[in-house]
Amino acid sequence: MEKKFHIHLVSDSTGETLNALANAALAQFENVDVQVHFYALVRTEHQLARALDHVTIAPGLVFFTLANQGLRDRLVARCDALLIECVDVLDAPVTALRQFLGSTETHKVGRQHQVDQRYLERIDTLNFTIAHDDGQSLDTIGDAEVILAGASRTSKTPTCVYLAIRGVKAANVPLVPRMPPPQQLLAAKKPLIVGLWVSPDRLLQVRRNRLASMGEVRSTDYIDPDVVREEVNATRRLFEQHDWPQLDVTRRSIEETAAAVMNLITDRRERAEAGA
Repeated sequence: MEKKFHIHLVSDSTGETLNALANAALAQFENVDVQVHFYALVRTEHQLARALDHVTIAPGLVFFTLANQGLRDRLVARCDALLIECVDVLDAPVTALRQFLGSTETHKVGRQHQVDQRYLERIDTLNFTIAHDDGQSLDTIGDAEVILAGASRTSKTPTCVYLAIRGVKAANVPLVPRMPPPQQLLAAKKPLIVGLWVSPDRLLQVRRNRLASMGEVRSTDYIDPDVVREEVNATRRLFEQHDWPQLDVTRRSIEETAAAVMNLITDRRERAEAGA
C-alpha cells in the first residue's frame, strides 16, 4: 500500500504565499500520495492549538508563516516535541533582506494585502485590461504597455488578465482571417506588440472543443484544417512584416506565456534605457 504523506501549511494571513510556494515545490515530485492541510488566519493561541491538534493526529512536514514571535515559538516547540520538521518559509528571505537593507522587519501580519497605492494601481490596470479585451476600446489601446495579437483561441485574454494582476497594463486584439488588422493596432507606437500563435493541430483541437461545449456541430471554416493552417501562417507573416516579437504558445501554460511576455517587456525597457 502506498504511503500517504501529510503536509501542514500554517499562516497568520490569507496563506496565498505559503500555498503557492508549497504547490510549486510539490510540483517537482511525482507518484507520491500527499495530503495538504491548510490553516489560514492563525493569529491566536486557540487557533494555533486547533492546528497543532490536527498536526498531532496526522504527523507530517509543517510549513509556516507567522509574524507573532510567541506563536512561532509555540509552533516550533510543539513540532520539536513531536519530532516533526517545521519550516519557516520566509526565514531565509527575510534574513537576507535584513542584512542587505540594514533594517529590521516590522512583524506586521498580512501587510502585503493592505490596500495601498500599489493595490489601487493594479485595480486600475485590471480595469484597463478588461475594457481592452478582444479588440474593445481601440481608440485608447495606445495607452497599453503591451498588446497581445493573435488568431482566435490563442490564450490572449487569460494571459492579459494574468499580466494585469502582475501590474502590467495589457490589451489584446484578435486577428480575423482575410481582414486587415485594426489601424489603431498598427498605429500604436508606445505599447510593445507581441504576436501569439499556436500550431494548427493544437488550434483545431481547442476550437473543436470550444464548439462542442457550445453544442455547435456544423462544419465551418473556423475548424477547417486547411483554413486554420493558412490562418496561422498569415498571422505569423503579419508578425514578421511588422517586426513584432512572437511566441509559440502551443505547449505553454498561461503563466509561462505571461512570464515570456514580461521578459520581452524587460528587454525593451533595458534597451530603451541603454539608448537614453
